[in-house]
Amino acid sequence: MRRRSGHCSVRDRGLIALLVLALCLALVLGVATGPFTLSPGQIFATLTGGGDMQSQIVLWNIRLPRVLAALIIGAALAASGAAFQTAFRNPLVSPDILGVSVGAGFGAVLGILLGLPVLLIQLSGFAAGLGVVALVLLLSLSLQPGGDALVMVLCGIAISALAGSGIALVKLLADPEQQLPAITFWLMGSLAGVKRNDIWLALPPILLGFIPLLLLRWRIGLLALGDDEARSMGVAAGKMRLLVILCATLMTAAAVSLSGVIGWIGLMVPHMARMISSPRFDRLLPVATLLGAGFMVLVDTLARSIASTEVPLGILTAVLGAPLFVWILARQNTMVAP
Repeated sequence: MRRRSGHCSVRDRGLIALLVLALCLALVLGVATGPFTLSPGQIFATLTGGGDMQSQIVLWNIRLPRVLAALIIGAALAASGAAFQTAFRNPLVSPDILGVSVGAGFGAVLGILLGLPVLLIQLSGFAAGLGVVALVLLLSLSLQPGGDALVMVLCGIAISALAGSGIALVKLLADPEQQLPAITFWLMGSLAGVKRNDIWLALPPILLGFIPLLLLRWRIGLLALGDDEARSMGVAAGKMRLLVILCATLMTAAAVSLSGVIGWIGLMVPHMARMISSPRFDRLLPVATLLGAGFMVLVDTLARSIASTEVPLGILTAVLGAPLFVWILARQNTMVAP
């Protein structure tokens, strides 16, 4: 297959540069905003080894880890959403279509119920998210050896319902004064307790999932044409779709284990990327990734600045995402059949 189709035009390169600049500005705003405000001069002085002790503590131990976590989580969820929507040929698909978010939620709340340390709670969520998707794939392949996309989605709905009932059971058994508030807050999504070690723990699986999507973005884009057309151009559609599912699931599970359940990013941001770029996956992926990263940084900044008590990220993304998504659908005035 010729690679020329993936070359970026001048417009694409300009758009990428503009998004990178916007992301840098969002990062500066995220680092500067909070109960202890940091001016651009203080940020620069602290990054270069100067600054007072309080600025160093706030920047290196609190603000910068949180902003970087928001960046990689937003990028991972948006890239996963774009990949799932292309692989399943449906722009209404989100990264948790196969149950990874619900599975990770069940693993994490079970860890909270058992009183595990934070690191083990995150690992439990990550492992449970991967385990649920593995169960969905095994079940769907046993029912339809060819790996039919519709069968996968239906199996994902069934297994997600089981994982959701498990979460409800854990909430019923949890201590209502200590464990239940922690479970509820985690399920709504937050980056309040993120540390530098958490980022180093989540970054490798996110990169491990993202790099294959980036390297194979031209071939993955052929899945949007249909399985027969993809095969005629030398792409094994079933194997490529399975690879996309594995990579996107790995990224989503790592993101959810770090931040809790955050909805709408993987569903809404790819639509925003299509509006300003192209539906072609080789162009959509980098745009959606940068948009998701910047959007998540801004949402997290808003979550810790609009009220005296921090607003959970899942609430803000739903409040912002639902009306914006309806507006995008009305603007496009299209409905894509599954």
